[in-house]
Amino acid sequence: MNPRVVNVTPCDDYTLLLVFTNGEKAVYDCYELLDHGVFKELRDKNYFKQVRAEHGSIAWPHEQDICPDTLYLDSKREPA
Repeated sequence: MNPRVVNVTPCDDYTLLLVFTNGEKAVYDCYELLDHGVFKELRDKNYFKQVRAEHGSIAWPHEQDICPDTLYLDSKREPA
């Protein structure tokens, strides 16, 4: 099982700074999601910034979420 999200910080460029249960920090880019289905609502930066860490993953108020494995595998790690 991949590490899970314990903290998320949204950025103005539609990226998320993530901290995982193993202490790793990474950046996940949400930009390509913005043209797809329920994620179109994330275009509103005020709404995008309402993201929260929840149950090892992330979610927004209207229940958009991203699989925790996707977040871990597709994010870019910060250099050690």
